[in-house]
Amino acid sequence: MSEFNMNQKQQNHFVLVHGICMGAWCWYKLKPQLESIGHKVTALDLAACGINTQKIEDVHTFADYAKPLLEFFASLDPKEKVILVGHSFGGMSIALAMEKFPEKVAIGIFIAAFIPDTLHQPSYVLQQNIERYPVSGWLDTEISYDESKMIVLPGLKLLSTKFFQLCSTEDFELLKTLRRRGSLFIEDLSEVDNLSKERYESVPRAYIVADEDLAIPVEFQEWMIQNAGIDVVNVMNGADHMAMLSKPQELCLSLLDIVNKYVI
Repeated sequence: MSEFNMNQKQQNHFVLVHGICMGAWCWYKLKPQLESIGHKVTALDLAACGINTQKIEDVHTFADYAKPLLEFFASLDPKEKVILVGHSFGGMSIALAMEKFPEKVAIGIFIAAFIPDTLHQPSYVLQQNIERYPVSGWLDTEISYDESKMIVLPGLKLLSTKFFQLCSTEDFELLKTLRRRGSLFIEDLSEVDNLSKERYESVPRAYIVADEDLAIPVEFQEWMIQNAGIDVVNVMNGADHMAMLSKPQELCLSLLDIVNKYVI
């Protein structure tokens, strides 16, 4: 990636936010690539994810789930701005952070991610996804319910055929060791306030489409991009849903392309 060494406008701080049932571990290929050209990178475990010690049964609201990210932002120097990157369900987490701390985000970049709008409640895009692609198609996924939410453990058949189908055998073995139960918190997100134009939409937003994604199909990604009014869009060819694992170098270049063009 030497072509970017000469063209970097500045060194940035990337904050990487994983999707449902995953953890900071899923960025293990991308993080050193960004760091090797001088960027600072923070990869966080959200509540009940990765090596975070909480259990999903004890995480009652989406805000509780995103608390490690919100606490991170609260700890930043008031003058620091970060490049905020969310993958899959992580798009919902970074949207909340953009609403809470718009002054600390230079740009929010959504990678094959759910991206909410301001006209509907945050749950809207999740509900639309389930209407189009029902839970009955989640193959061997384990689904249970507690008092406040649906809990899922994505099945290995589902993950191997729709999430990790272009990833290496080694990456899939890592997943088998580290996947955890999670929740989309649809019930809670259907009761919270809409995100605002004044805060959430004041932050520049970009989207990276994974063109071989079978977990969040391309046509649904394109619908969300239009629904949320996103103008900055890159398409990654040959990337499955786990683009940071199946195409890490290409993802790195795509992120740098967006940052170099749209972050002053």
